[in-house]
Parts: sequence; C-alpha cells; structure tokens
Amino acid sequence: MTLACVVPDLTNPFYPSLFIGVQETAGTAGYDVVAVNTNGDKAREQALVQAATQGLYDGVVGVFFALGARDFTDMVGAGVPLVRIEASRKLGGPLAIDDLYVDNFTAARGSVEALIAAGHRKIAMIAGSGGPEKVRVQGYCSALKAAGLFPSLWEDENFSNEGGRRAAKRLLDAETGITAIVAANDLMAIGAMQVLTAAGLCVPDDVSVVGFDDILAAGLVTPGLCTVSLDQEGLGRRAAQMLLDRVTGKFVGPARVEERPFYVRNRGSCGAARSDAQPI
Repeated sequence: MTLACVVPDLTNPFYPSLFIGVQETAGTAGYDVVAVNTNGDKAREQALVQAATQGLYDGVVGVFFALGARDFTDMVGAGVPLVRIEASRKLGGPLAIDDLYVDNFTAARGSVEALIAAGHRKIAMIAGSGGPEKVRVQGYCSALKAAGLFPSLWEDENFSNEGGRRAAKRLLDAETGITAIVAANDLMAIGAMQVLTAAGLCVPDDVSVVGFDDILAAGLVTPGLCTVSLDQEGLGRRAAQMLLDRVTGKFVGPARVEERPFYVRNRGSCGAARSDAQPI
C-alpha cells in the first residue's frame, strides 16, 4: 500500500526532514511513501487530490498551501484518509480530515517579545506572502502592537536564502536603523546574516537575527542561529501515525485537531540592543 506525503518545496530543508519522519513511521508499518512536491501550486495540489481520489494512493499526509477542506470532499468520500499539517489551528468540519498543527502565531509573537524585552525597538521582519509565513507575520505584528511599536518594517520576499539576502539588502540600503531582524524561516535568516556580515556589521552586536524552523544549518553557521524549532521529524512521525490509524481502521471517528509543541533554540545570533550599535 502507498501513501502520499505532500510538500510545497523539497529544496527547503524543513520538508525533507518532515518526510523522513513520515517515511520512518509508515515504513515500519509496511507502507511505501511517495513524496509529492507541489511548489504550493493549486493546480499541482488539485492533481494530487484527483490521483488519490482515483485510487493511486491509500492515504495522504502533508502541507497544502492552496486548497481548503471542501477541495478534499471527493477524495475523503472515496475512502482516502487525509492528515493536514498546518501552521495554525483549524476548526474541525463535517469531513473526517485530521489536522496536526504547531501554533506559529504564538511562536513568532514570542520571538518578537523576547527581542523587545532585550531592548530592541526597531525590529524588521522578512517573510513571504503565503503559507506559514502569513501566520508568522501576524504574530510579529501582534507583538509589536502590544508593545506600542509600529510594525512598519516588513519586507515581502521569496521564502528562500536568496529571498532573505535581497530583503536584508533593501533594509541596509534604506538605512532603517533596525537592531533586529525576524525571518519567517531559517533560510531567509541565514541569507540576512550573510548580507549583514558582508556589509561589515556584527551579528548580534549590531543586529540580532532570529529564524524559524531549526533546520540543520541553523546550528552550523557562525554565530549559531537563534530560531524556533518545530521538530520536523517528530511532526512527520505523528502525522503518519494519525494517518495509519485511519487507513487501518484503528480510528474511524470524526475530524481530529491536535497541537504539537514548539521549542526556542537560543544560540549566538541574538543579544541585547546596544545604543552604540553601528547604525544601518
């Protein structure tokens, strides 16, 4: 029997780790797992759903950027179980679709609150416009608003290392005077750190940088990247087990919604805001 693991970007290290978690759990139970890369494209996600509805897969687990619950009506009606991995809590609906989520809003808000507590007042965020980054931007804005700060420094870019580089370069060129950058993922954060270092700035003495995801590279760069860990492999293992419970008939109840924890990884890229930091 074959399960599909849907991811929006296999070049992002977060998703291969997620896939490994799914594959380990499903493989132990005797199931094959196929990785389906959609690039977050609606047509590709729809094609996967159609293939599953026609019997190509016995169950589906993964991340969908473009489709909502109603788009899975035919697939679930055909007896193909679905577990979605989400960035925020979704209300359970009439379809037996299980959701596993990490509270990205609270995680992002907490990262910004920690920077504010360390004395930072000009905090920029670099992010994309869809998927989990949207929820993370909301958390960023919420923290600044609660502190009476204006979230005006948000750079919208590609969810990649190069996107982080471009966004950081624009922040430098604009001479915004920021003392901290919150990135919507670690790839963007590392790209920002590269640009800051190339410009002669010190991380974290001049600018603190915070990421999101805790990919392997976050602990390999210098300084190590402060980030939010979502435990990708653990997330994948739990999602796979929820799906197997459906596929094997162990669980036949209504939609389930389950929250997974996040963890803060404090490394060397964050510090207190310094009044004598080199202006940018």
